[in-house]
Amino acid sequence: MKDFVDGTAFNNEQGNRARKLFAAVVLAALDDAIADDKKYGNGPEQIARWARSRDGREVLSCAGIDPNERVVEGLMEFVGKGVRTSVALSREESERRNAAQQAEAA
Repeated sequence: MKDFVDGTAFNNEQGNRARKLFAAVVLAALDDAIADDKKYGNGPEQIARWARSRDGREVLSCAGIDPNERVVEGLMEFVGKGVRTSVALSREESERRNAAQQAEAA
């Protein structure tokens, strides 16, 4: 029984690592689309084309993201904002956005 539990925990951990790896690929695709948007002005179209492609759907699925049209629209909106993923995921950016939202609400 102990071996089964250890094996299950190991497989679960491996699955989580793989999911994180594919999530990193999604973040890299977003950064590439943002760079394309700044350079050529077609970033949202690029990320939409990638997300709707067979490879893009496969990567999104492996990252634990359901590759539906709502997700594609969200990716396009994110790229349209032009904020790189490393900045968007930082605590400072999160605090700045929250402060801006609170200022709008007041």
